[in-house]
Amino acid sequence: MFDAVIFDLDGTLVDTERLTHAAGIEAFARQGMAVDPAFLHGLVGKDDVTGAGLIRAAFPDMDLQAFDADWVAVLDRLMTDGLPLKSGVPELLAMLAHPRAIATSSNRRQAEKKLARSGLAAQFAHVIVLEDVARAKPAPDPYLLAAARLGVPPARCVAFEDSETGAASARAAGMTVVQVPDLLPATGRHADLVAPDLLSGARGIGLIPG
Repeated sequence: MFDAVIFDLDGTLVDTERLTHAAGIEAFARQGMAVDPAFLHGLVGKDDVTGAGLIRAAFPDMDLQAFDADWVAVLDRLMTDGLPLKSGVPELLAMLAHPRAIATSSNRRQAEKKLARSGLAAQFAHVIVLEDVARAKPAPDPYLLAAARLGVPPARCVAFEDSETGAASARAAGMTVVQVPDLLPATGRHADLVAPDLLSGARGIGLIPG
C-alpha cells in the first residue's frame, strides 16, 4: 500500500516532550515566573518561531533571549545521559524495508543533537528540519519536501505523528496519517488512524503484518 514512511521526531520517535516540558518549567522558574502546564502543552508541535511568538505574547516583560538560553541549557542537561526512544521504535524500524525520512519542526542543531543522543542518526535517508522549508507545520511543506527527497508521491507515503499540528501537516500533504498521541490526546480529525503506539499503528494501517 505504501512506498515510503515519514516520521515526526519529537514525541513520535524520541521521548523528548516530557523532558522539554520539565525544562520549560525550570526555565520559567529561572526567570522568576510560574507557568501553567496547559500553556506549555499548547506549544507541543509548534516550531521555535511560532512558540517564541506565543511566549512573547503571554509574557511581554520577560527577557526572551535569556529564557531561551535557560531552556536550551536545562534541556541539554536532561538529555546528558541519552534520549529514550518511544515504544516500538527499534522494532518498527527493523521491520521496515521502505525508504524513510524525518519531517520535524526542530531546527537543524536540535535535530542533529537528538538523533545523535537517541542513536537514530543512521536510520533515515533524509531529515527535513525547520530551516529547510518556507512554512513550518501545520503547513504541508515539511512532508512534501520529505516525499520529494525520497522520490515518492505523497499519496504513496504514510506519516507517523503525535501532535495535532503535525497530523494536520501530513494530512495537508496528502499522506496517510497515523497519529500516536504523546502528552496530549488526539482528536483524530487529521488522522486516518489513531493508535496507542507505533507498532499498533503500523499494523492497523497495513504497513507491517498484523
